[in-house]
Amino acid sequence: MSRTVVVAGVGPGLGASVARRFAIEGCRVALFARSESYIDELAAELDEDSAGEALAVPTDLTDPDAIESGFEAVRDAFGPVDVLVNHASGGSWKGLTDLSQEEFDRALDVGARGAFLCSQEAVGDMLGNDNDNDDGDTGGTVIFTGATSAIRGRDGALAFSAAKFAARGMAQSMARELGPKGIHVAHVVVDGGISPPNRTVENPEEYLDPDAIADSYWHLVEQDESAWTLELDLRPHVEKF
Repeated sequence: MSRTVVVAGVGPGLGASVARRFAIEGCRVALFARSESYIDELAAELDEDSAGEALAVPTDLTDPDAIESGFEAVRDAFGPVDVLVNHASGGSWKGLTDLSQEEFDRALDVGARGAFLCSQEAVGDMLGNDNDNDDGDTGGTVIFTGATSAIRGRDGALAFSAAKFAARGMAQSMARELGPKGIHVAHVVVDGGISPPNRTVENPEEYLDPDAIADSYWHLVEQDESAWTLELDLRPHVEKF
């Protein structure tokens, strides 16, 4: 069955790896990000090199109207959404006394409110609003990309930590609300640094491979509902903290 997937917040690194993994599996993948040129290039690559299809949807995830328009574009091109990956995050790396209200608000707008609005749009499809998959089933999967800062606040990253805590709470609440309705909601704690694209790091064993993380995301989508994962904790086998 070909799924329609929205990856909200796509950039070089993990976002691209997640989109690529789903496209390899034959999914129709919509790429949400502000960087139009980047997602245009990635969509062209996925169309050429994978079994799936890709659609670049330039979207400012702090703008509710842009999110609504983005999902409308996905439905027009691919149909109702089956999988949502809430991957966007941001935040000034500042502590309490240096952080401005505007910087704090933006981190929450991207990482929490953006995920909330994307989830409302996608879950509306998953609950059966004109959502008839190839086998007649309804339901779907929502995955949140978390971080170490979703578990313990990070010194000098107050806004980022607050947004990640908010997203984790949202995921836990949604899982209990939507699980009985056939929708799998999972939160992934990426507990460590991710290998950066196009750059060599001194100790690669201390970093997570973004393609390996993407494999775990696909596993969450494929899980049998009798044993759904609520929270997945991923970390490198050699910890540096």
